[in-house]
Amino acid sequence: MYRRDRSVQLGGSSSALYNNLSVLRLPQRQLACFCTVHGPAVNVLSAATDGLGGSQRQLRRRWGGRSPPGSLPRGPAAWCVLPARVLLVLTSQKGVQMYESDGSVMVYWHALDVTEQPQGECRRGSAARSPQTPLCWTSSGTVLVFDIPHKGTNVTVSEVLEEHRHAITDIAAELGQAPEGAGDLVTADDAGALCIWSSGEEFTLLNKIPALGCTCSSVKLWNGVVAAGYGNGQIRLYEAATGVLRAEVNAHARWIYALDLAPLTGKLLSGAEDSFVHVWKLSRNPDTDDVEIEHCHAECVTDTQICGARFCDPEGCSFAVTGYDLSEIFRYSQV
Repeated sequence: MYRRDRSVQLGGSSSALYNNLSVLRLPQRQLACFCTVHGPAVNVLSAATDGLGGSQRQLRRRWGGRSPPGSLPRGPAAWCVLPARVLLVLTSQKGVQMYESDGSVMVYWHALDVTEQPQGECRRGSAARSPQTPLCWTSSGTVLVFDIPHKGTNVTVSEVLEEHRHAITDIAAELGQAPEGAGDLVTADDAGALCIWSSGEEFTLLNKIPALGCTCSSVKLWNGVVAAGYGNGQIRLYEAATGVLRAEVNAHARWIYALDLAPLTGKLLSGAEDSFVHVWKLSRNPDTDDVEIEHCHAECVTDTQICGARFCDPEGCSFAVTGYDLSEIFRYSQV
């Protein structure tokens, strides 16, 4: 069971983007940092574990010192936790920007040609490949792999992955321990196709799961299991090594906007347009090796189109939720 804690007030609100909430935990300072996107602005704020105190900063995605027409963001902002540093990555129709974790200093920007967007619409986001290289994706279906130095601004694009034929919606690195041959990265696209990759000196495509017929809006990878959330409200679990469907749940009545996973416990968090947040538990049957999913908790955020949901700790003992046009972040903790 979870109970609602003190909310965190936003300086703005949240746009209706997939996975529009990122959480960075700072246990040594007893703080949690949150960021959400609203229009051309990114809200970055910190709060103590009791929801009090903290600070706020609002970043505007800029290009050449200004925000030109057509530069509105179409993807979430996210922190990439690397071995030697933490970066806040912002994306817009014009390109990718990387900041220091508090948003105070821009480290790098990467320009993208608008003509590469086949439908004139950009959906980009960010995630970390293992603990070493952040990736960003484009609406043309490509994934950009960046090499990040331990310090400084000498960021470079080291590789481009071209396998998807539709706009990429989400990307996830392995959060647990990947079995041999299972890969450690999964990408999802607007048609519902999934690609499982193995990282190394170069990325290698291991499996491609065909499109389901509706968008896969959010995806996670844990101990060789792919958890994918779809526009029809379903959560599907696949074996990363083989692409075989192992479980299917009609989890929500409407479009799923967010998934998150607690790596230490296998708890799965889902949020959707139907105003519900669900907590699930993933596990493997030790006798049959079947992948199992158990429902643990449901929370209704009344009259809210949920667009972001994240665990605030690796055990899944607390989570945060944001909704479209909502000027606060709801927080819940386990009792």
